[in-house]
Amino acid sequence: MIDQETIGLLMKGVNNVTWQSLVMIGVSFVLFYLAIVKDYEPLLLLPIGAGCMLANLPLSPLMDEHGMLKILYEMGVENELYPLFIFIGIGALTDFGPLLENPKFVLLGAAGQFGIFLTLILALLMGFTQPEAASIGIIGAIDGPTSIYVSGLLAPHMLGPITVAAYSYMSLVPIIMPPVIYALTTKKERAIRMPYSQRKISRRTRIMFPIIVTVMVGILVPFATPLIGMLMLGNLMKESGAVERLTKASSNEIANTVTLFLGLAVGGTMVGTDFLKYSTLFILGLGLLAFVVDCAAGVLFAKILNVLTGGKVNPIIGAAGISAFPMAARVCQRVAQDEDFENFLLMHAMGANAAGQVASVVAGGVLLALMGAGG
Repeated sequence: MIDQETIGLLMKGVNNVTWQSLVMIGVSFVLFYLAIVKDYEPLLLLPIGAGCMLANLPLSPLMDEHGMLKILYEMGVENELYPLFIFIGIGALTDFGPLLENPKFVLLGAAGQFGIFLTLILALLMGFTQPEAASIGIIGAIDGPTSIYVSGLLAPHMLGPITVAAYSYMSLVPIIMPPVIYALTTKKERAIRMPYSQRKISRRTRIMFPIIVTVMVGILVPFATPLIGMLMLGNLMKESGAVERLTKASSNEIANTVTLFLGLAVGGTMVGTDFLKYSTLFILGLGLLAFVVDCAAGVLFAKILNVLTGGKVNPIIGAAGISAFPMAARVCQRVAQDEDFENFLLMHAMGANAAGQVASVVAGGVLLALMGAGG
């Protein structure tokens, strides 16, 4: 016969199930649904969901001192290695040509970061500490790696909800952006055509751009050096054409492997007792607000440019000044074609979007400088 002690051992897992763990397993199912059924950022949301589920199973050893998820976290999240590797891949995939053709669009990228700092102030007023408020504000960049990098340095205990918010809102760009654009523009403004005549950007210019940007940003915003340095390294490899194997590896195999490790590690931090707090709801809400304000600021600044240029700038492209590259630019093109099917704004929007990619990294560095962290 099986004695009471044996039954207790066999039922140990069941006896240690908590309502928090059940809720978080449910959250992991939601992440699986978004990744698999809705195709929302599946490369990261699926591993995050898996890490979340595994970390919340009763008596799971995966987040113990020598557990796999704990090792992955210490190996690349705690020391910020994973986001930097991902930035090399992003740089290798990014074409800054549209920005080089229209340098003035860098202003739209700057305007597209306004929501970050407004949300920081609101978070402070709601009782969050300065590092926590800065970590929440950076969600507005709509740049997952930057959000992970900044929050990992300033508020690692909030890494889970901030990462989920950042990547969820990235995937929802096609849903969130259009209402903001429609609310702030008139039908006449959305129908403005911006003729595009491609300027040939020399290979020398394309090679010098990442080098010059790295040096300038590194001097002006030292705390942004790791982020901008890796982003521009990837772009330099791409534009130089001298290391094609490294370029392909960094944008494919390396980026995919690091994304898997990052997702599992971040998901492993989403333990029910730490994640299920009122502050998580505030983080999600404030992150959404930061995103909306960033889009709105970009559109409003583009409206100012439209006035200053005598009606030559379509305000729609201002919404692309966030960092969700190139999805934001494509959404702007779709909105423009809803008004006029023959209106081609994509390349102009890509210029603003590329500027937003750089500006979000600089904004992250500014936040780190203000908080006295990083480096």
